[in-house]
Amino acid sequence: MKTKFVSAFLACGFLFTALSASAHHSFAAEFDISKPVNLKGTLTKMAWVNPHSWIYMDVKTPDGKVENWAIEAGGPTALLRRGLRATDFPVGLEIVVEGYRSKDGSPKANGQKVTFADGRNFFLGPDDAANPGAGAQR
Repeated sequence: MKTKFVSAFLACGFLFTALSASAHHSFAAEFDISKPVNLKGTLTKMAWVNPHSWIYMDVKTPDGKVENWAIEAGGPTALLRRGLRATDFPVGLEIVVEGYRSKDGSPKANGQKVTFADGRNFFLGPDDAANPGAGAQR
């Protein structure tokens, strides 16, 4: 009986570890450090989800078309520690996002900094240790 319990416990542990690992990825697996982007546009949605929050924004291309970009940001807790709140991201807000484009060329990027129209800017990465001095710049 004890052996069955231990086996079941270990199997569950391996399953949860595998699921967690598949949901999370490294920067280098999905984004290209040699392809920086600077996106100016209108916020269409902000998803405060783990392990990464997502900013969705409409960006006008040079030929006048509008693309909806998905911008990966740090998790909600990291953003809250920097002073950001869900209320800072109303739909229709004009923002500028600096980051790195996805390797597959889709309109997706890893966000490094968001700048609001009033000049405030915030580090968007996963944790402040990755960017000493991150947070609000006033």
